[in-house]
Amino acid sequence: MLSGYRVVELAIWVAGPASGGILSDWGAEVIKVEAPAGDPMRKMFGAVGVEQDRVPPYELDNRGKRCVVLDLQTEAGRADMDALLATADVFLTNIRPDALARLGLDHAALRARFPKIVYASVTGYGLEGEDRDRPGYDVGAFWARSSLAHSMVPTGEHPIGLKSGMGDHITGLTITTGILAALLNRERTGEGRLVETSLLRAGIYVNGWDIGVRSYFGRIASTKPREQNPSPLVNCYRAADGLSFWLIGLEGDRHWPGLVAAIDRPDLLTEPRFAGAVLRKKNCGPLIALLDEVFAAAPRAEWTARFDAHDVWWSPVNSIADVLDDPQAEAAGAWVDMPRDPADPATGTYRMAAAPVSFSNYVQIPGPVHSVGEDTDEVMRSLQSLNSKC
Repeated sequence: MLSGYRVVELAIWVAGPASGGILSDWGAEVIKVEAPAGDPMRKMFGAVGVEQDRVPPYELDNRGKRCVVLDLQTEAGRADMDALLATADVFLTNIRPDALARLGLDHAALRARFPKIVYASVTGYGLEGEDRDRPGYDVGAFWARSSLAHSMVPTGEHPIGLKSGMGDHITGLTITTGILAALLNRERTGEGRLVETSLLRAGIYVNGWDIGVRSYFGRIASTKPREQNPSPLVNCYRAADGLSFWLIGLEGDRHWPGLVAAIDRPDLLTEPRFAGAVLRKKNCGPLIALLDEVFAAAPRAEWTARFDAHDVWWSPVNSIADVLDDPQAEAAGAWVDMPRDPADPATGTYRMAAAPVSFSNYVQIPGPVHSVGEDTDEVMRSLQSLNSKC
């Protein structure tokens, strides 16, 4: 899809490399520039005392990239970087603004040298303001500061342990859309431009519904414990075999009769406490307790078969092991296969998430994961050859 476009990526950890990984999956040539020590994400398991050569989280965001080592602390390294950028369509970075400025790679300086380049910046907190150089990471900027973490738990409770990389990947998708829009604009105007987003801004957008309600009305209903969910028909329940499912009865009065029929409790249709969405909200505690008791009497497969028969909307609550084996995820194109050991095909493959968009007549085949500096000589020789022809 993006064959012929060259992306030079100076990015570490997740949010920036995630975008480069998507662009690589879609056919762009992505050249990852690393310091001699390499992207610290390559050794992420070392933080918990585990030495591991293969790091699947790193491979998700860096497959298919060519890897070049340049020491940007030296004049020669910066000159090589400029030679590389002269051939690039996109410069993608999530290095902090003050560090980029010291290297002469801030957007004003770089675009003055290369006016056609699309400069894609990912930061924790944006390019302006007193916190622009503050370390972000998704747990801090995306989850905590954006209000997302606070919004997800009942009042007074600490936020839950947040899974790594979620905010980073949403932000990576966000900057990718901006890059593609800027490239499309360049096709018409011939000019590049700065494209920027931040973990904070992406997190605020994700929580935009609740933020808008709070801003307009001056208040918002707090998140409730599951047992007090004001929408009992949009809640999680557990069946007799310990497997869980989520009811998705978003249109309460429309979906209530079907649920009542599915659980074979016609008496609930005339129960005054549950006669309408407003009363079910008011009496959510007793209704959830009643449904808990009902669902505990049979295995999930029985309930879900009844739900389907009565057009009750539901979803299984999958574990990671479950979703890896979910045939619908397979049908949806969610996976690509990566080699367990590229040097030994007999070791087979393991399943990894695909970039989350598919295109007709295009198969995403993940490229290999390259070692630190693996492509330095080849890439730099190609630049020298190009310059000699010029």
